[in-house]
Amino acid sequence: MRGDNQSFLGDPPQEFILLGVSDRPWLELPLFVVLLVSYILAMLGNIAIILVSWLDPRLHSPMYIFLSHLSFLDLCYTTTTVPQMLVNMGSSRKTISYSGCMVQCAIFHWLGCTECILLAAMALDRYVAICEPLRYAVIMPRPLSQQLVAVAWLSGFGNSLVQVVLTVQLRFCGRQVLNNFFCEVPAMIKLSCADTAVNDATLSALVAFFVLVPLALILLSYGFIARTVLRIQSSRGRHKAFGTCSSHLGVVSLFYLPAIYMYLQPPSSYCQEQGKFISLFYSIITPTLNPFIYTLRNKNAKGALRSLLSRTWRFCRRRGSETC
Repeated sequence: MRGDNQSFLGDPPQEFILLGVSDRPWLELPLFVVLLVSYILAMLGNIAIILVSWLDPRLHSPMYIFLSHLSFLDLCYTTTTVPQMLVNMGSSRKTISYSGCMVQCAIFHWLGCTECILLAAMALDRYVAICEPLRYAVIMPRPLSQQLVAVAWLSGFGNSLVQVVLTVQLRFCGRQVLNNFFCEVPAMIKLSCADTAVNDATLSALVAFFVLVPLALILLSYGFIARTVLRIQSSRGRHKAFGTCSSHLGVVSLFYLPAIYMYLQPPSSYCQEQGKFISLFYSIITPTLNPFIYTLRNKNAKGALRSLLSRTWRFCRRRGSETC
């Protein structure tokens, strides 16, 4: 009997209960509405950026290649987590299968690390555009930007693979309740009843590499950019140069500040109550705001979006008149 119990406790649970805000039932309905509206806005905004980046010939530069991949990342981010959250908030049974939980962890961490490197590549692009404008086409050709995007995706996948391989080896001793809105590695480590020293150390090392190294490159790039911009004589030129960077800096801040708080602390000291709301912020609020930050601060993107909406409206009117 003792052996059977140990075997049972050592087996992974068939499903996890995602606590979310079920301990605060009054919060579920307003949060459901916020998530639903944010998800719709995130889908519309990011799809619009992807479409204009691919359809408008003026937006085929490396900057918009990076931006279209960032929008695709944000689409995947929200789709990986938000539908499950909406289903759970609208149901009394707030569960996710073990395999579904592992898949969610894998995709979420793949996308997160990919975005870290992609934001660094975008900072490099801005550095070349402002500090070496005459050699921009030579230093940052389209094939190089595509190679940097491929490196970002492959690096993120490698990190995710390591994290998931270690996570599936954790034992939970019958524990099933995750105090979170979705499955995330720090929450899984916190729930485990096994020795998680290897998981803690690996998570800290990989996060330090994938978060701090790209962040250092971003700060270094903007240090050179600031020095170059301050040397520009005309205030109009300085304003234009800062304007091309402000959108990217806003996105970097929205992404990195919560990520640093969440992951640059030992998983053993991870506070699930605070962590779940921070996770909620960068899994839905950040992807929702990103397309608006870029379109509101970018004349080319706004012009291309207006052109796309105008063509869509004319097409719909023509189809409507033909139907009548």
